[in-house]
Amino acid sequence: MVAELAFSANDLAQLRFAVSPMWEIAPSFRLLTSDAGSAHPVHRRWVEQVRPRVLAAGLDRGWLAELIPPAGYVPDFLNPAPAGPAPTPAQELAGILASPGARVRQDLDHLKHHQGTLGPRLRTLYAEPQARMPRVVEAVEAYWQLALAPYWARIRAVLDADVFHRARQVAEHGVGHLFNDLHPSMRWEDNVLRVVRRQRTLSRRTSGAGLVLIPTAFTGATLRTRVTRPDPPQLAYAARGVGTLWEPRPVTGIAAIAAVLGRSRTQLLTELETPASTTELARRTGISTPGVSQQLTALREAGLVSAHRAGRSVLYARTAVAESVLAAGSR
Repeated sequence: MVAELAFSANDLAQLRFAVSPMWEIAPSFRLLTSDAGSAHPVHRRWVEQVRPRVLAAGLDRGWLAELIPPAGYVPDFLNPAPAGPAPTPAQELAGILASPGARVRQDLDHLKHHQGTLGPRLRTLYAEPQARMPRVVEAVEAYWQLALAPYWARIRAVLDADVFHRARQVAEHGVGHLFNDLHPSMRWEDNVLRVVRRQRTLSRRTSGAGLVLIPTAFTGATLRTRVTRPDPPQLAYAARGVGTLWEPRPVTGIAAIAAVLGRSRTQLLTELETPASTTELARRTGISTPGVSQQLTALREAGLVSAHRAGRSVLYARTAVAESVLAAGSR
């Protein structure tokens, strides 16, 4: 099957990129809850760290387990149209919460068509979309905070780099070159974007103007689309550089950084190559737990560390600012 999306001058004028946290929810959840995740060539280290926390929180048995089947269609309301180039998780969650009841029921009908039935939670959502949608948003936010937020600075750097590369392609070679390089199944010919081996239609009759291109870390080799009027069609693809996303990044120049931040804070930033709790950091570094807590508070106030609730504990992670500081010290 070949899907075709025609472009007018107006559509090309509204072509844009967006980095969307919500587009990472479904594919990452599938990876965590499948046997393939344990042996995934790219994301295995992330799966090993995150899966125990997801299972302990019961997120594999709640709303997301019914909304995101192991394969196939995912309700479109989970991916609201990005309002800008980089919407925050809170903005996108608000978009999900504001989904019209008719839209929710239409998506659930489509899910039932593919899956044969709806789970008990989804049946209540179908009956009372406005009343039940806050529970859906609560589950998505809990998953985001536990599984993706502590790693978002690292993921976001890869996605931003992809957008920069693609924008340069457009500037130097034009939109046609961008489309032909984006994915092997895509071809740009005669003002029409053709995508082969597509199960869902991709048509101007069922979508708004323009096109939103969304690089993702977890989509893999498959293109994913959202086509819902009046929003522009969305096309999610695997970002360049994902293959090196979880590779260890040794930090050199420790002495220079420690001269500015202090030895303990520099040591903690180095240890936060992977997100960790206060107790775990104390065990790794030999610094007392109160001492770790004090230093983390200072680093957080300086914008170098972020904190994320994970059940009864808190995970600390390096921010993009901290990554820049460590990279500068390593030159």
